Order: sequence, then C-alpha cells, then structure tokens
Amino acid sequence: MIRDPRDDAELLALVRRYVTPGRRYLKLGGSLLHMPSPASDRFMRDLREDAGLITPSEIAKLLEGSWRERRTAAWLVAVSRRTEFREDLGRLLLASEVCCVGLAYSVTLAGFGTARDADLLAAYLDRYLRRPDLGYDQTVVMGALQFIELNLGGGQADRFREPGGLWQQWLQDAPHMRGDSDPALSTVGLVRGLCAFVDECAKPDNGPLRRPLKTQKGPVP
Repeated sequence: MIRDPRDDAELLALVRRYVTPGRRYLKLGGSLLHMPSPASDRFMRDLREDAGLITPSEIAKLLEGSWRERRTAAWLVAVSRRTEFREDLGRLLLASEVCCVGLAYSVTLAGFGTARDADLLAAYLDRYLRRPDLGYDQTVVMGALQFIELNLGGGQADRFREPGGLWQQWLQDAPHMRGDSDPALSTVGLVRGLCAFVDECAKPDNGPLRRPLKTQKGPVP
C-alpha cells in the first residue's frame, strides 16, 4: 500500500525534513549533471549530510510513500551506500507501482555495482521488455545494467541485446520508441554521470558520513 503523507504524521514529518526542502525531490535526476556551482556544491553537501543522518527505519518509511518520497529515499541510500536496501529497491523497481522513480532505483543499484544488482535489473527487463505497451523504465534500466557490466563483466545485457532478443523486439514493437538510435546508448551515459555524482558526494575526503549509533531497519511492504 502506498501511504499518503497527509494521512501519516510520521511520514509527513520525514517529507518536510528530507524531501521537500528546496524542492529536492525535483532535482534528483539528470538535472544534477547541469547544476552550476556553487549551487551544486551546496546541494551535494546537504544531500550528503542528510544521507548520513537519516536512519534505516526512516528510509523504510519514505519507501512506503509515493514517487517523491521513494525517489528521495533511493538517493539517500545511494549516497550513504546502504546496500542493505538493495533487495527492497529491486522489489520496488520490479513492482513499478509509481512513476518518476525508476532512474533513482537504477542509479542506486548501478552504484552498488555487484552481480546481484545486475540480477535485479535483469529481472525488471525480463518482465517489462515483454510489455511494449508500457513505456516504463526499460531504457534507464538497460543503461544501468550495461554500466554495471562495463565494470564487472557478465553477459546479461548481451542476452537482451542479441539479434532478435527482447531488447530489439521491444524497440521494434513499443509505439513510443520509433526511431533509428538505440536509447540505451544515451542512458548508459546518464547513469555513468549520475553514479559519478554519487561517488563525489560520498567521497571519504569530504568527511565521514555521520550515522546514528542505534538504528533498526524497518520492513518495506
């Protein structure tokens, strides 16, 4: 069930603390790559500070919300390297309950960059490349999977991209994807740039992330 902050006082407090200040939730995406300095430095510093302060239970609570809350939570997970949320994000990506958050999930998993993250992205593609009627997050997920495999190796992206495979079939059949270029060529660059932003934001030489000493991860429905 997707929770509405207007009906949940705890969630509303977290939204006001982490999501809406400076309209943060709107800036967490490709626009980060074009944010000028010193605004980008300030944004990075504030995001990094909040990533260190938010507790696991608060992240889990945000992940119960709608796209604004989930997008922000995914970025806070990415910057703080909280790989314990890997399976939660993979499950939410696969469920695709809300719009406008697939890129955040994909960048976070790509930043973790393990074989398991590749598996979670591939599971999404196995499901949604069979649905040309759904213009969801197929292109950014493919870009994230290719980004992982450029660094890690593996052949899951090749499996989708082989002649006559699911990727080519989806590009051919999806009515919103008519064109000559392969969109994964641009989305892998987008994912690379956003992962570099995350890396810069989480650099140890910027000072250690401050995390609460006593935290407990809450479940994500």
